[in-house]
Amino acid sequence: MTKSSIIKPFERKIPFTIDGKPFTTDDPSQRASALLRLAGLDPAIFDLGELVGKEHPQPKRYDDDEMVEVTKEARFVSIRQKAPVA
Repeated sequence: MTKSSIIKPFERKIPFTIDGKPFTTDDPSQRASALLRLAGLDPAIFDLGELVGKEHPQPKRYDDDEMVEVTKEARFVSIRQKAPVA
């Protein structure tokens, strides 16, 4: 048995939230639609946003097929695409 076959690759889980719920991933680059599905949300109804900034965070909206870089402690939110008007 060679030394390289004994060494396991280091798995690093990245913690982040979607709508305040905690998630982790070992893949830092994912499509926005995949992150929505991970949170149990339908990408046909919701868009993914990321809260950017500390004092007055603003959501940065991603298209469903856009690649998102998930960083440690990233804060994502779901954004409803359309809401019925009363």
